[in-house]
Amino acid sequence: MSTQGGFLLRLQSLVRKETRQLLRDRSNLMIGIGLPIILILIFGYGVSLDVRDIRLALVLDDRSPAATDYVSGLTLSRYFNPVHADSLAQAEQMIRDRQVEGFVHLSSQFARDLSAGHAQVQLVVSGTDSTRAGSIINYFSALTAQWAEKSADRLGATQLPGPRVEVVDRLWFNDANTSTWFLVPGLIVLIMTLVGTFLTALVMAREWERGTLEALFVSPVRPVEVLLAKVTPYFVVGMLGLALCIIAARGLFDVPINGSAWLVLLGSTLYMLVALGIGLLISAVTRNQFLASQIAILASFLPALMLSGFVFDIRNLPFAVQLICYALPATYFMELIRTLFLAGDFWPLIIKDCLILAGYAVVLLGLANRVTRKTLD
Repeated sequence: MSTQGGFLLRLQSLVRKETRQLLRDRSNLMIGIGLPIILILIFGYGVSLDVRDIRLALVLDDRSPAATDYVSGLTLSRYFNPVHADSLAQAEQMIRDRQVEGFVHLSSQFARDLSAGHAQVQLVVSGTDSTRAGSIINYFSALTAQWAEKSADRLGATQLPGPRVEVVDRLWFNDANTSTWFLVPGLIVLIMTLVGTFLTALVMAREWERGTLEALFVSPVRPVEVLLAKVTPYFVVGMLGLALCIIAARGLFDVPINGSAWLVLLGSTLYMLVALGIGLLISAVTRNQFLASQIAILASFLPALMLSGFVFDIRNLPFAVQLICYALPATYFMELIRTLFLAGDFWPLIIKDCLILAGYAVVLLGLANRVTRKTLD
């Protein structure tokens, strides 16, 4: 039998053994398949970066038709959930009690000032969450400007604050204007990191603890064959997680895939190899389940969650933290997968990210194989 034929036969036998072992271990299947489904549902339906259901107290010293029309615009808005307050003191107390996030005050001169062209509306917002407070102010200002523009002729106002310019806006790459389109593609990064790094490191470390790897290494099979057989089932599980994310993105959340499907598959394959390389390296160095799981979380999953751009814009972080972000493979895969989903085939970015991921994959897999060989020696 040729050397190549013997290699393929041994690898096929090992892969079959590892696949059966994976299917028998229900905990691995729950992490590899059950947890991704849970993450998809939680992040898709339960997590949102959109600012909605803004509770504002309304203090109306003017009961004119103009004031009533303005308040109806707030009431009908999908962003605001206004409640009435009898006085400014009550509205301020409602903010302190966290019953509302701010209050709107229309003075008794509102209608008369509107006719004169210089009406003012007071908005007071709680600044405990500065990001949300800024969004509330922007939403409120846009709603007020829109109402003033539409009601100017109807209410007989001859002058309005600022130029009367109609704004025709369009939101690129997220026509639905929802954070779900932003979060769901990023879930692919988290799920493949979870399966490729965490699960692989945990299972391989358990094999080291039980001594089953040493038993395999003293057999005629080579270390590289054992490693390939170990990672192949988890590579398939990671690809299954990718398929689940794509099905959920299209079927549940209507997220578009504007880029080429084969580029999504190529980028995901490269990152899966990177994640597997990290998992193999961690398990070979630690040889302990608990330690391997902790290092895998700290070195891969948490950075992918916090520092890859999944939630926070990297450009808003301090420069020193940005250097850490751009040292993470997850950052480039996050950038690549979101571009392919929402923007399309932007080749300069695709080529750059794929080359970086390929470089990480070669280095990490090679280093994992080298460390394993050294350990056996």
